[in-house]
Amino acid sequence: MTLHLGAILPTSSPDPEHPILGDIRAAARFAEQAGLESVWSTDHLVASAPILDSTVALATAAAATDRLRIGYGVLLLTLRPVAWAAKQIGALQYVSENRLLLGVGTGNPAHGDLGWRAAGASFADRGQNTDEALRVLPDLVAGKPVTFADGAEFTLAPSAAMPPILVAGDGPRARRRAAEFADGWITIGASPADVAAAGRELSTLAETFGRNAPAITVVAPPLAAAPRQAADQLGEYAASGAERVILAPSPAGWEASYEFAAELQRLR
Repeated sequence: MTLHLGAILPTSSPDPEHPILGDIRAAARFAEQAGLESVWSTDHLVASAPILDSTVALATAAAATDRLRIGYGVLLLTLRPVAWAAKQIGALQYVSENRLLLGVGTGNPAHGDLGWRAAGASFADRGQNTDEALRVLPDLVAGKPVTFADGAEFTLAPSAAMPPILVAGDGPRARRRAAEFADGWITIGASPADVAAAGRELSTLAETFGRNAPAITVVAPPLAAAPRQAADQLGEYAASGAERVILAPSPAGWEASYEFAAELQRLR
């Protein structure tokens, strides 16, 4: 299996003391020139550090490149009404010429519920609401009529190709959600052995829904600092069944992590 390599755009950071905010256009252009497959934007309204709007960041990356895939890493789908989310997704597909990868998650509980309260969304029901949104999202993006709870029928235009859905989360409910609704599953910091075990579980779960097993994307894998050793580790991820690895931002700035990714791409 070919292992794709991606990088996170400089839109935020888990460390509030060192937010990684940088030139989105320059980062996207660097990634494309280095031969990376994709760049990704984190998403939240209120996180642990300053954070840019993910849709604006991805549109900027798309406008600055021609081939590079752009990904939500990941979209907190139920912070928005699903119709608005579908509108943004369809627009990104249009402006990027179908280069979007739709990562979806329910949010890290460590961030608390402040963003959800500010958006008027339910923090407690975000898992159930994500499932409900995923049931109607493909039809909304595709321009098919959807009937809402109040009986109103709604159709979005223009229509767009539904991008691949990648569900994030390391818990049993997230893996089941990936098996039921998604083309891929996103995990953070998993080892190759973890990937292989998860792949077996996802395959079994997907069979219960009559679907193919979702492909696996690993964010922030524990790679060695030496490029040659890290490149060998990427081979282990490929052998374990991973489809994609997304490198974490470097505390030294986005340039350092992108240069490391470019070196790995050359060594593979």
